[in-house]
Amino acid sequence: MDTSDPTTGPVDTQQVRSPDWSAIGLVGGAVLLTLATAYIHATLGGLLFTLNALGYATLAIAMVVPIRLADRFRWLVRLGLLGFTLATIGGWILFGARYDVAYLSKGIEAVLVAILLASIFRFDGGPAGVFARVRALPGDLIGLVRGVR
Repeated sequence: MDTSDPTTGPVDTQQVRSPDWSAIGLVGGAVLLTLATAYIHATLGGLLFTLNALGYATLAIAMVVPIRLADRFRWLVRLGLLGFTLATIGGWILFGARYDVAYLSKGIEAVLVAILLASIFRFDGGPAGVFARVRALPGDLIGLVRGVR
């Protein structure tokens, strides 16, 4: 089997890896569902719905932005999106109107919660891993400010 590339020469087969489809699916699914619920909230009008849509859109971008700092704290973005989604669902349970689009939005958000929980187990080591990262967060932030990597 020839493992050479005519433009660059021989290819090290140890470095050629297939994409991790489960990771792509979890991140892509979370981003798509987040943008879907952001769109629904944006179409409802009113300040609260607009702010909710902006929050979701911002968190969707933070899930995939290719910046080293974002990569370092992606676990915190996942945790923040989970909390934001749960707060949105809780607010709707307590005060929300009961109409078709609301149920659609809550269904999307329920699936988003499931994907985020799976992502936390997949990428962050589950609750124990997140707890360890939360405990280390002050030191990480101090190191970030001081320029330590």
